[in-house]
Amino acid sequence: MYTAENFREDSFSFWKNLILVTLFFTVTPLALGTSLFSLVSLSNVSRANNETEAIREQVVYPKSGARVFASLPTDLPAISGAASSADARAELVRQYLETYGSPLEPYSKLLVDTADKYQLDYRLLTAIAQQESNLCKIIPPGSYNCWGWGIHSAGTLGFSSFEEGIETVSQGLRQEYLDKGFATVEEIMSKYTPLSKGSWANGVNKFMLEME
Repeated sequence: MYTAENFREDSFSFWKNLILVTLFFTVTPLALGTSLFSLVSLSNVSRANNETEAIREQVVYPKSGARVFASLPTDLPAISGAASSADARAELVRQYLETYGSPLEPYSKLLVDTADKYQLDYRLLTAIAQQESNLCKIIPPGSYNCWGWGIHSAGTLGFSSFEEGIETVSQGLRQEYLDKGFATVEEIMSKYTPLSKGSWANGVNKFMLEME
């Protein structure tokens, strides 16, 4: 006999099943959608991280501390002897020497060639000469020593010519300074003129920049 109690149970079972089915078809797509969105997002993040890492590996990060020896690449804005050709560098040096009326002007190409020979910045010797002797205008007569090279209590070292001075000082900077770890203008100053409190390096750096 089908009673009211049976009817209520059947009705309750029907609505329960209906609710469960409705929840299933409502919640399941939402869950699937959320999962797919998460997977796509994670994939994009991973791809972005991989691309960033690849770019980071291709970038060359410059080291701190300006170097005074010639180095590659030559297009970096640093004190490194950068120039497109020896002729262009020699002309830059010549114009600089001409501006100050220096007796070194006829030796501009020799200054660059000798710097290349010893792997120095092509501006270094000229800048030191500017700092030490106003580009050879204030030196002991007949000494040809524009760089204050070999100054000691007994006097100043003299050369037989500007050519000898350029060769000797360039070789000395390479062997006694750069090869021994004095690679920046500031480090060279600590041995070249140890009593200077920074003015020597500031001057040399300034004069080198004027020849860029």
